[in-house]
Amino acid sequence: MQEIHMALEAMKFGGTMVYPLLLLAVLALVVMLDKAFVYYRFVRLPGPMLELVETYDFSWAELDKQLTGLDQRNYFQRFFRVVMDNRGKPVWWVESRAGDEAQLIEKSLSRGLWVLETIVTAAPLLGLLGTITGMMHAFNLIGNNGLVDPTGVTGGVAQALIATALGLFIAVIALFAFNFFSRRQSQVLDEMERLGTRLVDNIRMANHFQEGAHETA
Repeated sequence: MQEIHMALEAMKFGGTMVYPLLLLAVLALVVMLDKAFVYYRFVRLPGPMLELVETYDFSWAELDKQLTGLDQRNYFQRFFRVVMDNRGKPVWWVESRAGDEAQLIEKSLSRGLWVLETIVTAAPLLGLLGTITGMMHAFNLIGNNGLVDPTGVTGGVAQALIATALGLFIAVIALFAFNFFSRRQSQVLDEMERLGTRLVDNIRMANHFQEGAHETA
C-alpha cells in the first residue's frame, strides 16, 4: 500500500502529460476486462460437446441437444449451429456458410484489439512528449547568470522521468494484453476450423452412405 501511495504522489509531479496517459491506461483496462469477460463467458467449449464432435459418426440429435443448452451468444454454439442447420444442403454450401460465420466471429473477437495496439504506440510517444516538456521547463530555469531555481530544475527533471516511466509502463501492459488476446483469438479460430472439418466430414460420410444405399437399391 505504501508503494502505491508513493506512486500516486509521484504522478502529481508528472505534468500535464500524465492526464492523457492515465486516460490511455483506463482505456486499456476497459478493453482488457471486456476481452477477458468475453473469452471467459462466451468462448468456452464444454468437454462433452468436444468429445461428441470428435466421435466417429456422432449423433446429430445429441449435438442439437447440447447446442440448445448453450448460451446463444457462445461463439462455438453459433458456429456449430450454422453447420448443423445447413447439413442437408450440398457440402460446398455448408463450407461457405461456415466460413462466413467464422469471419463474423473473427471480427467480433478482434473488437477492441486496435485500441490496445494504438496504446502500445501512443503511450511511449506521450511519455516522450512529457519528457521534452519537462526538460524544457528545467532548462528555462537556467539563465545566463547560472542556475536560477534549483528546486524548479529538479521538478522539471522529475516531470520528465515520471512521464517517460508511466508511458512505458502503460505500453508494456498493453503490449502483453494485445499479444495474449491475439494469440487466444488465433487458437479459438484454429479450433473452430478443426472441429468444423469434423462436422463436414460427418456430413460427407452420411452423404456417401446414402448414395451407396441408393445404388444398391
